[in-house]
Amino acid sequence: GIRNRVKELLIPRYKTVVLVHIGQLNGQGMQISSRCLWDPSSDTFTSYSFKNSSLFCSATVFGVYFE
Repeated sequence: GIRNRVKELLIPRYKTVVLVHIGQLNGQGMQISSRCLWDPSSDTFTSYSFKNSSLFCSATVFGVYFE
């Protein structure tokens, strides 16, 4: 999965958090948010969304520097 692919990058001293949301498209709306303590000089994230005619998927990977 996503976590294993990120671990293969061998990025030292970072903890990863992976959030994936999958749902059926039925004309509804959805809002996704997250909160955390953040150091903008060392912490980062990336996200990707996919949608077809019947479902959606949103994945976010957080990289948090760990001392």
